[in-house]
Amino acid sequence: MKLDVRLIAILDPSTLGTDALAAARAAAAGGATALQVRMKNSPAAEILRWTERLVEALAVPVYVNDRADIAWAAGAAGVHLGADDLPVARVRAAAPRPLLIGISVGTESEAQAVLDAAPDYWSIGSVYPTPSKADAGAPIGTDGLRRLAGRAPPGVPVIGIGGITAENVGEVIAAGAVGVAVIGAIFGASDPEQAARRLRDAVDAGGARTRRA
Repeated sequence: MKLDVRLIAILDPSTLGTDALAAARAAAAGGATALQVRMKNSPAAEILRWTERLVEALAVPVYVNDRADIAWAAGAAGVHLGADDLPVARVRAAAPRPLLIGISVGTESEAQAVLDAAPDYWSIGSVYPTPSKADAGAPIGTDGLRRLAGRAPPGVPVIGIGGITAENVGEVIAAGAVGVAVIGAIFGASDPEQAARRLRDAVDAGGARTRRA
């Protein structure tokens, strides 16, 4: 499956309940290019059930946060790993492509640790303060994003995460990201489809400005 990380919508079905599937479809209809299942406090069986439902229901790729085993079992497109999860190189060895692997990078040491691990994309942040991720750490700002993006190997796309809105997307893209990952800006909105469309339009506009510069 082609890698497209312009707009990753991060969804926790356990917080949305019966509305989760409709919200995911709305995000995809609005322009989300991928969906990440992030259920930090849910049992594995529940994460598997939701991932399978989303894989079946959506045309866009589905990733699973943290759990490479569930991503593989559910037929998801990929897994997103944090610094405290299984090492990227070990996951890649056990599950070669086409399984896609994203990695969270928030510090210089985390960037150094994955330089030779061959993930498919870097997710850098938290760029701005965010209430959606208790373990996000102190925001690094666009200067931090720019610095860490410069450490990514050639050809590995970088996205920004943490406090991203349609209003600040342009700053994130200008700092070196090709896309963004969001939680509240889509699923905290009254109209997830419209919210996703505004974000996607802002990402595409920012990318067009960067290419012209």
